[in-house]
Parts: sequence; C-alpha cells; structure tokens
Amino acid sequence: MGVEVIANQAAAVAEKLEGLSVVEQPLADPATILAPQVDTPVPSQASPDATQPKPAVAAKIPSYPQSRISIIDRFIDEPRPLKVAVVGGGLAGVLAGILLPAKVPNIQLTIYEKNSDFGGTWLENVYPGVRCDIPSHVYQSTFEPKPDWSDQFAPGAEIRDYWQDVAKKHNVHQYAQFNHRVDSLTWDANSAVWTITLTDVLTNTTTTSTADFVLTAIGRFNAWKLPSYPGVDSYKGILRHASHWNPDFDPAGKKVAVIGNGASGIQLVANLQKVVGQLDHYARNRTWIAASWAGDERTAGPQPYSEEQKALFASDPEVYLKFRKELEDKYWRRFSAFFRGSAENVELRERFTQIMRDRLAKKPELLEHIVPDFSPNCRRLTPGPGYLEAISEDNVEYIRTPIERFTEKGIVTTDGKEREVDAVFCATGANVNMVTPFPIVADGKDLRDLWDPESEKGYGYPYSYLGQATPGFPNLFFVHGPHGTGPSGTVPHSVENQLAMYAKFLRKASREGIKSIVPSKRAADEFVEYSDAFFASTVLSDSCSSWYNGGRPGGRIHGIWPGSAGHVTAVRREPRWEDWEYTYLGPEGNRFAWYFGNGWTSKEADSESDMTNYLKVPGQVDLKDLHESWWELPGAKLA
Repeated sequence: MGVEVIANQAAAVAEKLEGLSVVEQPLADPATILAPQVDTPVPSQASPDATQPKPAVAAKIPSYPQSRISIIDRFIDEPRPLKVAVVGGGLAGVLAGILLPAKVPNIQLTIYEKNSDFGGTWLENVYPGVRCDIPSHVYQSTFEPKPDWSDQFAPGAEIRDYWQDVAKKHNVHQYAQFNHRVDSLTWDANSAVWTITLTDVLTNTTTTSTADFVLTAIGRFNAWKLPSYPGVDSYKGILRHASHWNPDFDPAGKKVAVIGNGASGIQLVANLQKVVGQLDHYARNRTWIAASWAGDERTAGPQPYSEEQKALFASDPEVYLKFRKELEDKYWRRFSAFFRGSAENVELRERFTQIMRDRLAKKPELLEHIVPDFSPNCRRLTPGPGYLEAISEDNVEYIRTPIERFTEKGIVTTDGKEREVDAVFCATGANVNMVTPFPIVADGKDLRDLWDPESEKGYGYPYSYLGQATPGFPNLFFVHGPHGTGPSGTVPHSVENQLAMYAKFLRKASREGIKSIVPSKRAADEFVEYSDAFFASTVLSDSCSSWYNGGRPGGRIHGIWPGSAGHVTAVRREPRWEDWEYTYLGPEGNRFAWYFGNGWTSKEADSESDMTNYLKVPGQVDLKDLHESWWELPGAKLA
C-alpha cells in the first residue's frame, strides 16, 4: 500500500472524527482504514457551507520524502511461524519439547531421535550398576519433581522412566520423530534454512527436511566408540562398549576385562567384580575417588527411601519443597574448590587421599598408582562406591601398563604379557571433544573440521560464542554443548535456563522478521580470550585428561562454563543482542519493514479485547515485572 493512498485515508479519517467527543469517537478498525478507498469528496464540518463538495485530499505532497519500500500489511503482534528442529531426545530434548512450545508462539517443532523413545543416555546405558551419582531429587526437572524416587541415587532405568513420564505428561511425543538419525545439516544461505538429511533406522531409507532454526541436543557422551587398538578386529571373544551393553550376557564365573576408569568404568568394575571369576582392569589414568559430590554419602549398595518418607513428600508439598531446597542448595556452594591453591581444594586433596587410603586397606600398595598428581576437580569427581574395595579383591588385577594390541584370545600390554579373557568391556568414553557425529556445513565449511583437534582446517577445539553458537553457522544453537554448565549447580536447571534463553532468540526472530542470526567473530574471540584468562587460575587447567579439555591435557577448557552456575544463569537471563549479526525478511533488507508491518496490533481491531489488561487491583502489581513480560501486551489474554 503506497504512501499516497495512506495519506488520503488518514486525512479522511481525521475529518470524520473531527468535532466528536472522546466518548462519541468510534473504535478505529485497521482493516477498514487500510482497505482501498474511493477518493470521494468529504464534507467538512468546519466549512461555512457543508453542502458544498470539497476536493479530495491532495494525492501528494511534493516535498515529502518518498520511501523506497512499501508498507507490509501485517500486524506487529502476529509472529511468523518458525520451523525449529531439535536433534536429540534425551533430557535436553524432552525439556525443549516442553518449554519451547510454551514460550515461542507459532513454533513448528520437530524433535529427531535415533532411538525408539525418549531417554537419551539413560535409555542406551543398561550396564550393571548404572545409576546417577547425583541425588535423585536433584537430577530432575525443577517444575516436575518426583516425590517417590526409590533411592537416594536412582538406578538408570528409573531415571529413564522419569523422563519418559515427563514427556508423556506434557505430550512431547507429538513433536517426536523416533527412529530417525540425523546424518547431516546443510545451510542454504539464499532461503535461510537448514536442510536436514535423515535416515529411518528401521527401514534404512533416507529423507530430507528443512528448518529455520536447529538446536543440537545430542548430549556430551552420546557418540561412543570402541578404541582402535591394533588387532582389535581379530579378537574372538565378546567385545562391547559400556554404552552398548548386551543385557543377555551373563558374566558369572567369566574372565573379563574392563578398559577405562571413568564414571562408567568405575561402576562396571564395582558391580562385575562380585560375580566374575577374574577381572582385569586397565586404568591408564589416575583418578580421584570422592566420598560424595556435596556431602551426600554414597554406599556400595542401595540407599532406598522408606515408604514413610515417600508418603510424606507426596502428601506435604511444603515439606518436600524444603527438603529439595536444602539438598540442591549444596550443589551451588562448591565453586571455590575449583580454584588452584584455595583452602577448599587443598582440603579436598587431603580428605580424598585419606578416604582412598582407608578403602584400599586390603591392598595399600595400590594407593601410589591411583592417587593423581593433579588437583581434585581437574577431572570430574566420581564417588565410586565399592570401586576401591573391588580392585582390592583377589579376583581383580589393576593394570596401568599400556595396552599394545589385541589377540584372538585377549590383550597384550607393552611389557609383552598376554591376558586371555572371555569378554572385553570398553568404558572409554565418547566424543569428549564435542565434535558432532554428523557434518554441519555452512558456506562450504564443516563444523567438524573447525572443531576437530586432529584437523588442520580450523580451531582445534569447540570454538563458540558463550557456548551458544559459532560464527559462520547461522540459526544454529547448542543445547548442553560447549561451556554448557557451570562447575556448580545442576544439569536440569542449566538446560532449562539455556532453553529459556533460546526461546528469546526464537521469539525475536519470528516477531521481528529476522531471516538469520549469527554471532560475530569478534564477540566469539573475546569470549575465548576471557575463558583462557579465567581457566588459567583454576585446577581445570592442571595437566590431566578430562572431558573438560577434550581428553587433551593442556587443551583449551570447553566442557564447562568459565564461571559459577549462578554466573552463567545471570549471563543467560539477558542476551547481548549487540554481539549478533542479522539479515531480515523485509524489502531491501530493511529491518523495520516486516517487523513494524501496518503499524497496528491485531488486538486493536478486536472490540472484545482487553486493551487495559495492565490495570490491576492495587497491591497486585509487582513493580520489578511491570511492563516487562513478553506475553502481556495490551489486549493479550493472560489466563
């Protein structure tokens, strides 16, 4: 609609309203005002002779600037639909399926999950003894607490069931495409969409889809892989990764080997030792075995809640809330122990050393081979109940000599000794360097090449802006990826806050007609610079191998946030829009043309809408939140 016609219509409306009182003036209807009108004479009440026709309003004011764009006939409060793809159906994928539809109007959400159901790592990991080393009442959604957890540290199957139940309650399944593996993401700069290549794992057929935005929620330890030792393919026994356990395998009386002493390796050894005939435990790295994470003692056996406790939590929400707050608060108070030379870290070293000495009383000679020379918290702490006791038993050999090769019957170490075993279980971790298991390509560059420490084409680490996105890859966000959580706090709280932040990006894009959004390289570089300075003062930069540094001692820390959990929560609350670069849908790339539309809100055209919903009973107004809620525009239904 041209400026000339709008000027005619505005003048006509002004003449119609002239002389009417405030009470008498009719509601303006944007649909009527902006509709094409015939240029007929309009009687003027100010004229001495109202019966005489007046000429139409001048079609053009010669001196008024002419715009190069036309007004787009849309309301500012009607955001465009956004196709959003989430890759992964674990904890983060389930929370995305709950929070994003609630926070992003007109979202068209799809969650791609390669497995047959939600659950992520808790669906895939079924090895003996798998359970969370964080208390059950902490490792849960903040808005869907479960008062009847069976144990202080829930077994994996119960955690899987919890997240699946939460997904069902919130009908997240409506967004899911199960049994669909993402094989690649390719950015089309002209149409500003991601092309997603998918494989149906049941039929092995390939399809493609598109999305305006993609959020990767693939987890930190999802892409497991077997180690590439020479001769591994020649081994004739059972060879499995811990994350690919065969529930039909009966270890009773068998000779088995467990490679790795991370969290899963420690749990495997503690549980297999009780039933196998002989266990060879290959532990390349020293590690701290903690008593607990935050004072919540772990034992080798179950630590069930009584029926009375569960009934009390279920029947009295206030009692349960108090219990949750006291329990979870401890996980926000551990931050000082991450700083090199701090009294808290020194105390941890002394306490853990004594605990390990006491628990290795049956084989005290193992202590010097297990206690690390790096500080506690350089690697993620592992409570490991029953582990030290297990490796002290006569049917366990603790082996630090490096593996040289596999044979048909077992494993040969670099000292030439061969140990024959019936089964080998590799608890050797997954993609700790955070390189995605599928190509993500934009402008001819593959994110894998840029992040891979073995590649000569890029940065050699997960280069990002605040762990949120990477320059050169528009409309792509990482959930629980690089710098995903603080050293303190909890994973569910962190993921929820990250998703709430991404909802702001999606609302901004859909409301303002943003075609693409990508962080600037300068902003990313300055974040890396800050991170390097921060981590240098912490024990995270000690010489140890951990998923914090991608398994490379001395490598850049990227697995954790450069600050506390409270710090990263504050950063995510208000995005720094000035650190991003944008392209727009409007004509000539004008940032306001599509966004501002026809100058109206849709609610102003609805005579039934409550345009004064901001008026409330005195005493019900929270000044901290006054006129800030994104959903409380005049006329919006607040119920």
